[in-house]
Amino acid sequence: KFSPGGLFYCPGGTSQDDFLNYLRGLPIMTPPEVFGLHENCEITCAEAESFALLEDVMALSSGAGGGGGGGGGKTPEDVMDELAVELIEQTPKAFDLFAYEDRFPTMYSESRNTVVKQEAAKYNRLLQVLHVQLPLFRRAVKGFVVMTEDLENVGKGLFMNMVPDGWAGVGFLSLKPLTSWYKDLNLRVDFFNTWYDKGHPISFWVSGLFFPQAFFTAVMQNFARAHKFAIDRIDFDVHVRDDVALDGNDIAEAPPSGCYMWGMFLEGCRWCDKVHALVPSNPKQLFVQFPVVWFKPELDWKGKEGVYPCPVYKVLSRKGTLSTTGHSTNFVRDMVVPSREHPDHWIRAGVAAFLALKY
Repeated sequence: KFSPGGLFYCPGGTSQDDFLNYLRGLPIMTPPEVFGLHENCEITCAEAESFALLEDVMALSSGAGGGGGGGGGKTPEDVMDELAVELIEQTPKAFDLFAYEDRFPTMYSESRNTVVKQEAAKYNRLLQVLHVQLPLFRRAVKGFVVMTEDLENVGKGLFMNMVPDGWAGVGFLSLKPLTSWYKDLNLRVDFFNTWYDKGHPISFWVSGLFFPQAFFTAVMQNFARAHKFAIDRIDFDVHVRDDVALDGNDIAEAPPSGCYMWGMFLEGCRWCDKVHALVPSNPKQLFVQFPVVWFKPELDWKGKEGVYPCPVYKVLSRKGTLSTTGHSTNFVRDMVVPSREHPDHWIRAGVAAFLALKY
């Protein structure tokens, strides 16, 4: 047999007709199992094609022009203006960076202070754009100011429920539609407000970070400075805490070194808290939330057996560009996850972890 399901095999025919009859009985569309993939990937493929088709239809309809005013329906301008009003009300206030500087001073022993201030500054840059462009767009729709190209892109995004290019350029990487993106933004701002009010969390929501690579570096730097090690000799071992809540809210104290993180999702497999390892996905369950992970810094860590080096990405596209810092705009890092299967099994299945989904 050439596939787990037994559909593909070498028939025991004795003539050409026997082999041809077997070949005619094979499905026209090759099933995922031939490539070592889970059956759920058919659903993922169909979803991607459907979303691409719908996006093209919406793009065509947005350029078709005006609405049926005679029928009492709303014009595109009315739809965009109403959504702009809602988003203005939902836009959170910018962070007080001077207060953050006082709350998290730059310290040799705590590199995470620098990261939280950098993150707050990045969110402020995005919030400033939102606070300026949304009210300006409303005025432009009513003809009080000139409709510039940037404002026109904002209107297109509002009408199609897509994040405008100008916002995506200064915002966090995301594939979500505009309304979900705005909810995500508010959750991220709430996370940093809690961080400011209560100090460094016991369990960090890694999905809420603009640049999670910097946070991982800060954690390693804290460990290296505390023990006077060279940071390039430090790497992370991973311990999965499947004995606590998915957001780690029942963890009483921070780990002795490293940090707890939550908010990742698995595609292509799932975590089983009974065997404490990766196992195949359940049918029709495309993504599952990964438990809290303890990223534990180790000196001269050489790896261990029985693990899968699972790649971690920010979003589902699995592609990015190399930034000026030398880091990918999408790939975060690998994390070694316990597995009873050989790593090649999960590599063929395309297993990866993500910080955010598309909805």
